[in-house]
Amino acid sequence: MKTKVGFIGLGIMGKPMARNLLKAGYPLVVWHRNRQSSELIAAGAEGAATARELAARSRVIITMLPNSPQVKEVLTSPDGVVAGATPGATVIDMSSISPVVAREMGEVCARNRLKFLDAPVSGGEPGAINASLSIMVGGVEEVFNECRDLLLAMGKSAVRLGDVGSGNVTKLANQIIVALHLAAMSEAFVLGAKAGVNPTLIFNAIRGGLAGSNVLEAKAARVAAGNFEPGFKIDLHLKDLTNALDAGREMGAPLFLTAQVMEILKCLKIDGLGQMDHSAILKFYEKLAAIQISQTAVRSPPQ
Repeated sequence: MKTKVGFIGLGIMGKPMARNLLKAGYPLVVWHRNRQSSELIAAGAEGAATARELAARSRVIITMLPNSPQVKEVLTSPDGVVAGATPGATVIDMSSISPVVAREMGEVCARNRLKFLDAPVSGGEPGAINASLSIMVGGVEEVFNECRDLLLAMGKSAVRLGDVGSGNVTKLANQIIVALHLAAMSEAFVLGAKAGVNPTLIFNAIRGGLAGSNVLEAKAARVAAGNFEPGFKIDLHLKDLTNALDAGREMGAPLFLTAQVMEILKCLKIDGLGQMDHSAILKFYEKLAAIQISQTAVRSPPQ
């Protein structure tokens, strides 16, 4: 019999992640702060009335929540996970939060004889649906080894980076790189379009060279078609870069380019685009250059 898992946070990412645990044969208890979890219950999960009840009925408790304040509330409130969990249980926070808060939550769990991993993910909604997430883990190696198979039911890779907090440091590094790639792609495509060169053809020409990347493969065709349906929302990336800049200040790490892209995301949010996919960074450049990429780009087969 596989370990009984409690899953808290059934949003865009959490719901398909929880579903993949069910598919892998893990007994599952679910609770969501703001929504009903009837869909997963219909698929075979048990429901819980509170986070505390869920924790009491689970050996491993996973949280997948928007940001640090929600994680702290769900773990440490009187009706939260720590209050309900049995000593020796494992808490895995898969949210993208501040590394400082991750360490704080690890210390709270340790004082209450609970194991803790911070394990944020990369791969967006498609990765959550397809169980192809990249999972970045911080925590004691023995605890990681105990949970590795469970994590791999939700992702294609699970890598331990070091002690608690290192998972979220790595996630922030990932989010910096993705944001800068999207900004670079946007600048390059707008340059091409203004010069009369089809951005789709630019992508096909460079994708096999040094400038090629997973970001381009995932986003170039979508932005060329003007498709900004969210896989990962601007609001969420703005939250991640805020955490990155806060961590940079605390650790004395200069993050000049991150700060610039953050200002672009702030402008897009002010324009009411916070719920769009983060590839809508392109729209900031389109506005400045008075051009629309989707009107200059056409779909072309890879060369």
